[in-house]
Amino acid sequence: MMPTHCFLAFLLSFYLPGVEETRPDPESLKPQRVHFQSRNFHNILHWQPGHACSSNSSIYSVQYKMYGQQQWKNKENCQSIQKFFCDLTNETSDIYEPYYGRVRMTSAGIHSGWSMTKRFTPLWETKLDSPVLNVTRVNGSLLVILHAPYFPYRNPKGKNSLMENYYELVYRVFMINNSLRKEDKVYEGVEKVIEIEAITPHSFYCVAAEIYQPMLDRRSQRSKERCVLIP
Repeated sequence: MMPTHCFLAFLLSFYLPGVEETRPDPESLKPQRVHFQSRNFHNILHWQPGHACSSNSSIYSVQYKMYGQQQWKNKENCQSIQKFFCDLTNETSDIYEPYYGRVRMTSAGIHSGWSMTKRFTPLWETKLDSPVLNVTRVNGSLLVILHAPYFPYRNPKGKNSLMENYYELVYRVFMINNSLRKEDKVYEGVEKVIEIEAITPHSFYCVAAEIYQPMLDRRSQRSKERCVLIP
């Protein structure tokens, strides 16, 4: 949506042809709120347009570097783009190292200054999605199998590394008895295969889970509920 001040400027230039459009100050073109958003180590640089009125021909270019490096590197697929984000997952793959990203805007041949992120360390700042869970009925019990989100990078054998290689992950499992409208936490621990016993026949149970990271004192969102009817 066009900002109010840009819309007014457009009306003046349209109805008053003699009014010349003012060339924007490079500082007013600088992208705003440049920051990383990271989920499951997918590290995406985001930004918003600068304060000046931009045209449809406005483009952005992105660079990145590891903390301590002198030279900035161009992100090849994020040069002269019109979108407001850039995927830097592969460029920030050493999750223990801090990185910076920066972006500038070009409009009508004028380059803005660079706008830079704060220091970003994937290990500390990525957020994990909820675990994937499968629930099956085995005789008079429920068998719950949990999987942490996939790590985006592959090990030397070509397989995705496990999140457990980088964090201590504690799984919390909740059981909801819809018949009684009652919820209980039935498990908290590191095991990924859990058997829930002592369930009531002729009841409808739903199971949900979340991940807790003790090192960061952070928990994921809950998973979607998986429901089973007990005959």
